[in-house]
Order: sequence, then structure tokens, then C-alpha cells
Amino acid sequence: MLRGIREHPEEIPQPAPRRIFQERQSITGLPLYFQGYLSVRHSKCQEFRVYWTELRGTMLFLYDDKKAPRYSQKLDISTLTSATNVYPDENGSAQFILMLSNEEVELKANDCECGKEWKGFILTVTKLSVPPDESFLPGQLTRMHEVLEKEKKRRIMLNNCSSASLNRKSPPSSTLTAMPACFYAVSWQEATEMLEKNPSCGNLILRPSSDSKNYAITIRHELDAPRLKHYKVMSTGTSYIVELERRVTLPSLQDVINYFVTQTRGKLKPFVIQTRTAEDPVF
Repeated sequence: MLRGIREHPEEIPQPAPRRIFQERQSITGLPLYFQGYLSVRHSKCQEFRVYWTELRGTMLFLYDDKKAPRYSQKLDISTLTSATNVYPDENGSAQFILMLSNEEVELKANDCECGKEWKGFILTVTKLSVPPDESFLPGQLTRMHEVLEKEKKRRIMLNNCSSASLNRKSPPSSTLTAMPACFYAVSWQEATEMLEKNPSCGNLILRPSSDSKNYAITIRHELDAPRLKHYKVMSTGTSYIVELERRVTLPSLQDVINYFVTQTRGKLKPFVIQTRTAEDPVF
């Protein structure tokens, strides 16, 4: 059955309950900028499908239900090249098309005002500028400028993460002379961002803990849905204790990484950013 956005004509979008919001935040690891109902049709699909949609970073997370804690699809809009004007259809809904590097995606909002607002926030986070649309209300412009500043700060943090492997620093208590390749001097928020945006690099990061005296493991594993978890790794000076259901003591941080890899039969892979070396050709 064709499911259109007009199924929810009178509903004013409200935030999800706090428990669901926290679970979504844990799964996605990205800041929430905008949310509401959208109908989505990919280029290979014939029909629209309605989703409760969240704009987090430069990703659209699509939920089958407003209260569903786990998304059913996600759409990376960081490669957006352009977006069409918002235009009404025969049912009074508002449509516009996102031109991505690998496909075109049609979006349908409840009305033209809602469609323009969605398009405005999408352009703000992908182009890092608030679109010059005179029809935006003062409150909408204020929120877009707030989102713009948050996204700029997030991008700076992410760029810093990409070069963190060149400036690795271990907590003062570390007695090791060499760190595992998946160690990065980043916060848990930065670690989750790295795992979310670069799944091909791996799904396990070793980082300093929040107390700066010990370590922590951040993993992103896919079962029925992506899930982020953090494990504390305490240094005793001569060994490392991993806080699991049953404490595990290992002689080195590399052994800690190996333990996670072997216990998951290779499903967890150390996160290593591939950087160009001096021997690589420059074009």
C-alpha cells in the first residue's frame, strides 16, 4: 500500500521520549539538529515511504515509527551536490529532490513551509552556510544559525581526529613504549564519530578514559542494528584490567586489543586510518 506523508496531517512533531532519545544518541553517536515526518523515495523505488526522520550531523536517520529506538535506514547526505526547489504536488504535500554523488533521493514533507524548513537545515549542514531564503521566519533562521555553529565545531573535531594518529599521546600512567595502531587521543564523542563516519577503517578504538589516567575501548558492532559500547581499561602499572562481566587481566594494551578481536572471532577490527605515506605518488 502506498504510504504518504498525508497520514500525519494534523500531528505536530514532538521530541521522542528521553529514554528513546538517549538510546538513539548511543546508537548514532551524532548530534540531533532537526526531526519530523518525511516521505522518502530512492531512485530505484516506485513508491514513497513515510519515516520519522532525524537529521544528525550530515546523516538522515529513518525510523519506521516515531518511538522506534533503532533506525531502519540511514542516508549519508554529506555528498550533496544540489537540491531542487520545493514544489507542491497534487495532494498539497511539498516535494524536493536531493542530488547526491551516487543517487537522487526524493523527499516529501507535509506542506511547503515544512519542506522549505527541511531543505534549509539540510543545506545548512552540508554546505556550512544558511541558505538565503527570505521566506524563513526569524525563529527558523536563529535555529539554522545555531545548527551551523554546532556543525562547524563538529567538523573541526572530526578533522582533528583524522590526524590524531600522528600525535598519539598515552595517559601518564602508561609504561608502554609503543601504542596499538588503533589508539587515538580522542574523547568518547570523537571516537563514536570516527567509527560512524569511517566504517571501512574498523570498528574498535582504544582511547584515553575520561580520568586521563586509564584507557577505554569504544566499539561499534552490528547485530540487528548498529550499537556503540564503551569498556574501561584500568592500568595497574604492570598490567591492564578490562571491565567486562568478568574482569580480564592482560599484560599489555596490544593484548587487550587482541583479546577483543579473538573473543569476537574477528568481528571486531582495530580502527586504523589509512594515511598517505611519503612513498605514495602525488598527482
